[in-house]
Amino acid sequence: MSTFRIPFERVNWITSTFLIGTFLLAVTVVPWYVIKIEQTWFQWAMFAFMVPATAMSITLGYHRLFSHLSFKAKWPVKLFTLIFGACAFENSCLDWSADHRTHHKHVDHDEDPYDISKGFFWAHIGWLMFKLRPEHPATNVNDLRKEKLVMWQHRHVQTIAFLVGIVGPAILGGLYNHFFTELPVWEGALGGFLIAGVLRVVVVQHSTFFINSLCHTIGKRPYSTKHSARDSIVMAFATFGEGYHNYHHEFQHDYRNGVKPWQWDPTKWTIWTLSKLGLTSNLRRVPDSKILLAEMGEARFRAEEKLAALNAAHPTMVDRAHVMLNELCQNIASNYAELEKAVADRVEVSRQTLLTWQAETRELARCARSIRLMQA
Repeated sequence: MSTFRIPFERVNWITSTFLIGTFLLAVTVVPWYVIKIEQTWFQWAMFAFMVPATAMSITLGYHRLFSHLSFKAKWPVKLFTLIFGACAFENSCLDWSADHRTHHKHVDHDEDPYDISKGFFWAHIGWLMFKLRPEHPATNVNDLRKEKLVMWQHRHVQTIAFLVGIVGPAILGGLYNHFFTELPVWEGALGGFLIAGVLRVVVVQHSTFFINSLCHTIGKRPYSTKHSARDSIVMAFATFGEGYHNYHHEFQHDYRNGVKPWQWDPTKWTIWTLSKLGLTSNLRRVPDSKILLAEMGEARFRAEEKLAALNAAHPTMVDRAHVMLNELCQNIASNYAELEKAVADRVEVSRQTLLTWQAETRELARCARSIRLMQA
């Protein structure tokens, strides 16, 4: 029996070495350092800052802002997310967005870069370690190519990542020991490198990777069963709100992932808060009625599956239930259509009223100017 084998020339050696090397350092050298070497609060404070700064630069910046255009942002937000997003060592925003847009377009099919049907390992990390198809210039991010900050980051992403994400914490850790403690400078530098650098990179990267693997394997699908994406509250806590993946795949341009008020989505809250400060705008939202219809459609599908299972034992009762279910769904859909029409009519009336008010205002202004000229 033949076995699948990936030729050595298909291995992405640089990426594979980095992913494996940082992981091994995180599970071996970091525990040794924590046990053997005295740490300072400053090293862990850097870790506590760098994890959310890096992770949310991916979720808020790379993902919701640049990949899905779910809101607009001023340049300080873009610059921050591009700098700290680079520190995640997940490639440039341009390349990340190109892969992610392709994933949404071809989810669960061969063209999907991290297609879950190729296996959990492939979706999680294998697609980065092995290049099974030749790369082609990305044509789905031409809008981002017009962004000067995006292209600046694309040209210098590895330099930014290395200096800000690795060298920076090491230097700061050494300086803190030099000026504020009697501990050796090299211990502080090594701690900054290992804790706020290496360990932080591994934590953020694998949290992101689990969205591609775990959230296409385990969880609920309340909005659609047409694709493998699933909602996971555990991953929502681990990824600053990205775990509601079934919702996201169904309504990818919504700036929210956790759409319910009680769902954990710090990225959504941050975007909303920034909008109140004037740093973000045009926050895109799916109407609640459309979300409810999607939920009801899936509930109907699950109910029909259960009715089909009961059909053999209670055919008459099942037929009656089918009729009632279809009537209920048709009534709801009809009421929703009427509601949408009423809202559209009301918007049109409001628009006509506004135009009339603007015309009357202009006429009043002309009259006022005429009166002033007569008085002069």
